[in-house]
Amino acid sequence: MSTKRPNYFISLLTMKCPRCRKGDMFRDQNPFHVKLSRIFNMYDNCPVCGQKYELETGFWFGTGYVSYALSVAFSVFNLIWYAVFFGISWRDNSIFIWLGVNTVLLVLIQPWLMRLSRVIYLYFFVYYDESTKHLEKHKHDH
Repeated sequence: MSTKRPNYFISLLTMKCPRCRKGDMFRDQNPFHVKLSRIFNMYDNCPVCGQKYELETGFWFGTGYVSYALSVAFSVFNLIWYAVFFGISWRDNSIFIWLGVNTVLLVLIQPWLMRLSRVIYLYFFVYYDESTKHLEKHKHDH
């Protein structure tokens, strides 16, 4: 009986280990109900397969580029939907209203974006390993 390979995008969005796609990367699953100082409270290794998350010292500095790209993509998406539904013009200063709305939305989703950028960055370097598909889902007692 073979188990199905976990979906790449679902595993990424649910912030699972890139190697086994079963283990959690973060100790607190919801980034919005933890203290800001604990937003990056990650396991050192995957609790299921043992994959090391910080591949080298300073590894996470590269996530700034990913976070920037996500923020730009989010802002472009917001610009498009705002222009379609409300219209944007310099004459009525609606561009500044969009800028304010976009800024507020970016600040609100920032904890999730920061975590997601770490997950995406790690997924660039660590690939799914078929030999981990037999591992059982690990239950956390923490």
